[in-house]
Amino acid sequence: MEFDLENPLENLHSDAVSFLFLVESDHTPSQNHSHTLKPGDLDISVRRELVSLIAKLSCTLDPALSYLATNYLDRFLASQGISEPKSWVLRLIAVSCISLAVKMMKTECFDVQDLLNQSDGGMIFETQTVRRMEALILGALQWRMRSITPFSFIPFFIALMGIKGSPTGTVLKNRASEIIFMSQREIRLWEFKPSMIAASALLCASHELFPFQYPSFLKAITESTYVNKESVEQCYKVIQDIAIEEEYESALNGVSRSDTPINVLDHHFLSSESEKTNGITVADSPLRQERDLKRRKITPCGNNPTIHNS
Repeated sequence: MEFDLENPLENLHSDAVSFLFLVESDHTPSQNHSHTLKPGDLDISVRRELVSLIAKLSCTLDPALSYLATNYLDRFLASQGISEPKSWVLRLIAVSCISLAVKMMKTECFDVQDLLNQSDGGMIFETQTVRRMEALILGALQWRMRSITPFSFIPFFIALMGIKGSPTGTVLKNRASEIIFMSQREIRLWEFKPSMIAASALLCASHELFPFQYPSFLKAITESTYVNKESVEQCYKVIQDIAIEEEYESALNGVSRSDTPINVLDHHFLSSESEKTNGITVADSPLRQERDLKRRKITPCGNNPTIHNS
């Protein structure tokens, strides 16, 4: 059966949602491990290099495949660690994680042999060498290859918000997926379960795109018996920081996040907002909007968002 990030279970049953919430922690890096890491630690720099390697080697593939490979990597690092972070070892690990993801997702248009043939500094691995590393990774993951990720919970929360199958639901799902993809690089999210990351990404997307509906979406999610409100609040803050950084970098680079209809309309609305001073209309600049956004952070508490001005 082909693996799908949204539907990780092979045999769906009536209590599939409850089962996902029950076993999700078995498919994530150790939550305790993240608390022992510091910004200057070797483990973090090694992880950063490995994530960059995976992104580089899989840049022509489905982002979901790269996400799955990085999920394998993080779980391997939290369980096993790397005693000798030599460049060839790191590349071998990256290639092996991608190879396992390709096999799980049954990517027909991609031949793992192409990875082995890519020479980078003279490093070309034999198939047997990669297989041995794959076996090491599989052992560290206890052969749990059908990873339960934040994407596995998006459909549940979309339905909970009452927007399943609607244009609003599609737009929120797409934006939340973007946020989840770009958030994977942030090691602070290791301390949160995939379900909490999914809920927080959807709330961040809803506040960004549909602020007037945000309170009702927040209420629907936080009142679920599966959701820990405090955990969602903490995770939301981390994800919001990541999203703001992404928007700020896009503004500096003069590059829009995407050209979807909702973003085009949102950009038109924002750019049409202006200040009138002594009869002179002064349009808001993107950078000013970003500065205002950084000063106004939303804390998802209660039925209405609370705005803190710094």
